[in-house]
Amino acid sequence: MSGHSKWNNIKRRKGAADAQKGAVFTKMGREIQVAVKNGGPDPESNSRLKDAITKAKSANMPNDNIQRSINKAAGAGDGDQYEDITYEGYGPGGVAVMVRTLSDNRNRTAGDLRHIFDKFGGNLGTNGCVAFLFQEKGILIIDRENDPDEEAVMMAALEAGAEDISVEDEAYEITTTPEDYEDVRKTLEAQGYAFLDVSLGPVPLTWTQLTDPDMEQNMEKLIDRLEEHDDVQEVFHNWER
Repeated sequence: MSGHSKWNNIKRRKGAADAQKGAVFTKMGREIQVAVKNGGPDPESNSRLKDAITKAKSANMPNDNIQRSINKAAGAGDGDQYEDITYEGYGPGGVAVMVRTLSDNRNRTAGDLRHIFDKFGGNLGTNGCVAFLFQEKGILIIDRENDPDEEAVMMAALEAGAEDISVEDEAYEITTTPEDYEDVRKTLEAQGYAFLDVSLGPVPLTWTQLTDPDMEQNMEKLIDRLEEHDDVQEVFHNWER
């Protein structure tokens, strides 16, 4: 499971994120603002905002920055209008890739992503071209250092209604159905567990291996370049490493 885990994807980009905190905080702030505009400024009644705040705190975004983003969106009139758009495509060797963006210019974003895919041996596809290779799941990640009792965490997660739990080197990765995601999260929070990351999104049904070193290198660069793009919030893929 460890080669497939979301935690490994998060950990892989942590170094880059630490080196580019300004850009990361800008993306986090945008996510928070869109969540507020769509569901209001109260995280207790706006699950998307609650998830965005959790991710922002996990990236060490200061509380003042988080609150400023909430206030800006709550008091905004006209301002930037961002669309939540997911693009689909293939990386080298047929690896399926889904890219979630927040864009204020879909033509610019699509053109930029098409260029990145092309540059590293992939191609940007049409809506639905790879979506069938993923399923919607809730993912909750807990730091093992803060909660070292593996059995207790596993029992708490399963009793809360989790579908599965995997133990990684530094974290527990809890998987839920979309329907149970909120209940599992609230139950574990009520028991005092804190999350390194939370999300409700696509998880691969199948995995693609790359055996060619050049393809592996290009796939790594493709993911990195996509994640560096200002409009890109998350990259999902089925590359088994």
